[in-house]
Amino acid sequence: MNIRSLTRGDGVVIGAAVLLFIASFLPSTGSQDCSGPLAKYCEAQSYSSINAWDSVAALMSVYLAGVIGAAIIVVSRALPQQQARKIAGLDLGQFGVALTVFVAWTALWVLIGAPSAGAGQIIGLIAALILAGGAVATPLLPPLKAALIGAPKPQQPATPYGAGPNPGYGYPGAQQQASQGYGYPGAQQPQGGQPQPQGGQPHGQQAPVDATAGGPAGATAAAGAPADFAPFWFAVPVARPLYGEDGAPAPIAELAPGTWYLAVEQRGAALIAQTQDGRRGVLQDTTGIQRG
Repeated sequence: MNIRSLTRGDGVVIGAAVLLFIASFLPSTGSQDCSGPLAKYCEAQSYSSINAWDSVAALMSVYLAGVIGAAIIVVSRALPQQQARKIAGLDLGQFGVALTVFVAWTALWVLIGAPSAGAGQIIGLIAALILAGGAVATPLLPPLKAALIGAPKPQQPATPYGAGPNPGYGYPGAQQQASQGYGYPGAQQPQGGQPQPQGGQPHGQQAPVDATAGGPAGATAAAGAPADFAPFWFAVPVARPLYGEDGAPAPIAELAPGTWYLAVEQRGAALIAQTQDGRRGVLQDTTGIQRG
């Protein structure tokens, strides 16, 4: 499970579930009017001590059902997509949303049918409405779709990733060898501060770059990327699919929040991203990404 997949809407759902659980311990009925001829029948009654735990029907259909629905939504969001389960033909998250809507509907009619509503029923209805509203509105409103916990700033590892099985692939700030990096500012240069001569060029001069040749500029131009594009590290706010460069409709990987990926090329509004295992693909939705 990846808790960085949770959104602000999930935070609203969690908070409403906690409030609903607290409301189950509050009085469900108000004080009864014992004046008049019925006074002798209610002298020994203590209505202030009656709460949802004294009624199995209200407890299971409103309070605990709301907590269970919120837990289902949060678990389904934190699970990878390939591990999603279905209940009665619905995805786990859809089932949780439907359960929260049922809880709000039931809480409304329980309050209307009560002869004297107490704090437990009133606060329980408010919490149930917030719970259902957050569950339904999260996929629709961009502010609620933002990540609840942002991706942490990467720390420089003790051992550079260049020594691992994928040389040159590391997190922002990690030292890279000049021959292995992607032009990251932290790439090490040979001693003396001068690049090694290549292709018979005099020492201290760089080889000319021809846009029509197979050099870096030529490769960028051939790929259709902007001439001033520079590779950068980024993290996604929520899990997003990565599609193959061949245009296949099925995704080849899923980018998870809290992990840094390398953007190696730009194609219009989309990015060509590279995963830690070396796979490249097209990230079509680049809204809200966090640059490293």
